[in-house]
Amino acid sequence: MKGAIGIDIGGTKTAFGAVAADGRIVAQRTIATQPDDNFDAGFARIAHEVEQLFMDADWQPGDVSGIGVGCPDPADTARGIIKSVYTLPGWSNQEFAAPLSARFNVPVRMENDANAALLGEAFAGAALGRKSAVMLTLGTGIGGAVLLDGRIYHGAGGAYPEIGHIAVQPDGAECYCGRHGCYEIIAAGPAIAEAGAEIGLDGSEAVFTAAAAGEPKAAAIIDAVTAATEVAVWSLLHIYLPELILFGGGIVDGHWPLFEAAAQKKSWRRRSSRATKASPSPAHRSATTPAWSARQA
Repeated sequence: MKGAIGIDIGGTKTAFGAVAADGRIVAQRTIATQPDDNFDAGFARIAHEVEQLFMDADWQPGDVSGIGVGCPDPADTARGIIKSVYTLPGWSNQEFAAPLSARFNVPVRMENDANAALLGEAFAGAALGRKSAVMLTLGTGIGGAVLLDGRIYHGAGGAYPEIGHIAVQPDGAECYCGRHGCYEIIAAGPAIAEAGAEIGLDGSEAVFTAAAAGEPKAAAIIDAVTAATEVAVWSLLHIYLPELILFGGGIVDGHWPLFEAAAQKKSWRRRSSRATKASPSPAHRSATTPAWSARQA
């Protein structure tokens, strides 16, 4: 086998990678997810991009061990069903893995996107050789994954950690989950954009730009994001005691110094004989990560 195909479905974009057995990215593509479209249209676009990816890599479906799919939670990964009514509203409760497997006649394995990202980092990235690590992914939502004793941690019934719902501000705004002050409703892209709209800014990137330029209201929004990150990191450090904390996702891209400072502010204070390192997950690894899920199938 030459390798595997990885698909990373996000709320904004979907990334594809043809990944060699040694972790090298042979070819990659990216498209807009268009999550409000109906599922049939979305599936057709993804299948088309996989066909194009095989051509780009000069591979045939028989050359790969499988297709790994990382998707936002919630999802029934055992049955390959997307259930994300918040991030992928037009695709909720749709079976994805089986029709994709039938289309290309290869095994398809679905995994929570943050778990898939951390698997990739453990296989060929920043967590290579590590026994313990925590990953935070900040984008349309906030996800997370935990590596313990060299294996991805799953909770009861196969559940995964909901790091985006750590209560970083218990008296804060109500989250869609019903609790108050969750990390996700402060530091995810839509939350930053919504706060920015209240001061006349369009989109999360505009908030970061205005804050960097010294606009006080924008700076207050970003201060809230970094403060929330400090609390989340502090909690994760004490619960899991990891060797490494990894950050990934579109919100971190281009703004790593802010998140690095927030994470290290807490990790430096941790009472431990071994330091915990905070690292960015390289953007070029994003397509690699779901492919490792396929290799584990």
